[in-house]
Amino acid sequence: MDLPTVWFVAIAVLWTGYFVLEGFDFGVGMLLPVLGRGDDPAHRESDRRVVINAIGPVWDGNEVWLITAVGAMFAAFPAWYAATLSGFYLPLLLVILALIGRGVAFEYRGKVDDPRWRARWDVAIVTGSVVPAFIWGVVFANIVRGVELGPDGVVTSSLVDLLNPYALLGGITTVTLFVLHGAVFLALKTDGPVRHRSRAVARRAGPVALVALAGFLLWTADQHGVPVIPAAVSVAALLAAFVLVLRRREGWSFAATAVAVAAFTAAIFGSLFPVVLPSLVDPAFDLTVASAASAPYTLGVLSWIGAVFLPLVIAYQAWSYWVFRRRVTRAHVA
Repeated sequence: MDLPTVWFVAIAVLWTGYFVLEGFDFGVGMLLPVLGRGDDPAHRESDRRVVINAIGPVWDGNEVWLITAVGAMFAAFPAWYAATLSGFYLPLLLVILALIGRGVAFEYRGKVDDPRWRARWDVAIVTGSVVPAFIWGVVFANIVRGVELGPDGVVTSSLVDLLNPYALLGGITTVTLFVLHGAVFLALKTDGPVRHRSRAVARRAGPVALVALAGFLLWTADQHGVPVIPAAVSVAALLAAFVLVLRRREGWSFAATAVAVAAFTAAIFGSLFPVVLPSLVDPAFDLTVASAASAPYTLGVLSWIGAVFLPLVIAYQAWSYWVFRRRVTRAHVA
């Protein structure tokens, strides 16, 4: 493969890593009020701390994948980066604000021993999880569908244009997929009441996520074309995850949801190639891997940098997951 194609694949891998890892902690954040409930205020607060502590050591590290993916787009495909971030300015601004609020909430929630104080920050955690989960689905659905891109590389699509039915289904798909991913993660990572509730949520969320995922991929295949293998793998893995949840095989179920998210992302990027941003104005204005790429020298330098540092980042994150692999229970937050 030539360097532009190599870097398109590399960016697809980075976004895949982001959705697989950040996907489950978005799901955990969305499920905070569902799993941290109870008549006893003390137990309710303990369970919410269990939920938060399950992702406490890793959530900020997962966001490194987003920074790296966007940075790689800027360096390897500046025209793609410029058109995407300007064309989706408002949705991406909402993502940034939501992520900031979510991060602050994790840090400040426990600073004051006051139920009302914690309740406000819980709202920020839920909002900061739902908004990015939904918007990323909307954004990538629109990237597949195409935007009003002119010959000058400027996107003129309005917010109303971006909220089309196909994109809204994309947002629903990512939300439901991440909810299931997060519920299975908590069933694997916790014990006690939170674990039992997580299993129950996963059993209810599985069919919804499966219908949304299958519907979105079928629509994509019909209107835009989608690689058959990753699409089929995604649906099959999600079905397997649901069956494994019913059998209480949390480890294998989490692996299956991770495969489902990864294959879903691969299907999205596979349906794009070799176009990175289709134009609804005229196919001649499409941004392609070749037309949007940086100079060969720049891509060559990036390749050496990526070859050295990416394995180090992956090794460090794998080590952190191994260190914090034990289940979290009420006893750990008492």
